[in-house]
Amino acid sequence: MSERTLGTRPRERDVFEYALLRVVPRVERGECFNAGVLVYCRARSFVAARTHLDETKLLALDPEADVAGVRAALRAVEGVCAGGEAAGQAARDDAGRRFRWLIAPRSTVVQPGPVHTGLTADPGAEAERLLDLLVK
Repeated sequence: MSERTLGTRPRERDVFEYALLRVVPRVERGECFNAGVLVYCRARSFVAARTHLDETKLLALDPEADVAGVRAALRAVEGVCAGGEAAGQAARDDAGRRFRWLIAPRSTVVQPGPVHTGLTADPGAEAERLLDLLVK
């Protein structure tokens, strides 16, 4: 049965954008794996990052990788999304500016992938779903 036939109001869904966070242990080799997801929903002023670092994959691609450094970079992305003091200079920026800054191309060990879009009624749950589906 549809929500309309039950007499309930359908949950409003909003457009959201997301990008994967990739770990590229040795930039010159171009090998990478997914370690997180950034989710932004303009309609709800929502931006968040969910991360999961697979140390086994990281060390398989680069046995000398700086695991603590990669973890720190992923935590920094989460901090920028959270805003407040954890966001550093981006603390006063709105959710959209923080997302755009985080998805800007860079040649570091933690890199954003391309941006994709979808519809969601719950951007926080969407971030968890995408983490489970695309990262873990």
